[in-house]
Amino acid sequence: MTQQIPSTEPELAGVRNFRDVGGLPTVDGRRVRHGVLFRSGHLAHATDEDAAFLASLGLHTIFDFRNAADQKLEGPDVELPGVRNVNLPLSDPADGSEFWKMVRDGDIEELREILGDGRAAGRMIASYRSMVRQRTAEHARVLHALAEDSVPALMHCAAGKDRAGLSVAVTLLAVGVEREAILADYLESNAKHRRYKVRRGGSAASAYTPEVMELLNPLFDARAEYLAAAFETMEKTWGGVDVYLEQGLGITPQTRELLRERLLD
Repeated sequence: MTQQIPSTEPELAGVRNFRDVGGLPTVDGRRVRHGVLFRSGHLAHATDEDAAFLASLGLHTIFDFRNAADQKLEGPDVELPGVRNVNLPLSDPADGSEFWKMVRDGDIEELREILGDGRAAGRMIASYRSMVRQRTAEHARVLHALAEDSVPALMHCAAGKDRAGLSVAVTLLAVGVEREAILADYLESNAKHRRYKVRRGGSAASAYTPEVMELLNPLFDARAEYLAAAFETMEKTWGGVDVYLEQGLGITPQTRELLRERLLD
């Protein structure tokens, strides 16, 4: 299964990791409709041309999964006329603030202690597990909104990789998209032109050295093991994806059918 992005996909100047999720196959032979579900990094640095393109999509809702710290750092999303903006933070505003201070200050010893020897990947896996267990209300709200009236929709966080990636994956699970297709779409965030541009400030000579960037790489990667940890958490905590959707998120079979009507051809 290699079906992915339409060849006409735009590369926006100030918005990273944008793509239409349309075309992904479901287990029963249908496909996600083009033009109804989009994903990206934040929209704070969108150019006028970017904004004009996004406005042309006819979006109903933009789901912004950034927290207050992200928004303070990057700025608010560009305003698009007639589009509803919903902010649903999927991590605590304090998460990572001390960590990024260490990066800015070039505190290499602390970074080695926190991120070295596989600990960076472990941090990411723990984050994905936490988002599944602790953010059920937020994911439920997204799915119910999509089922009711919120398409076309764009989901984004800072990089469009983790919080948005998981939310898109949950949505695709709910409408029956093949697991391999969900993973392949998730891994598209690793493409060079999609990757998050690090703009975290800092003037220390040791900030963003090759060693620092190597330590940080697992945080900026989309890795199969991260998404697998999320799926595994659904299985272990609820006993399966269907139970997670119904009991964890309150998504009834009727709501799932509405989602399929909204999102699938």
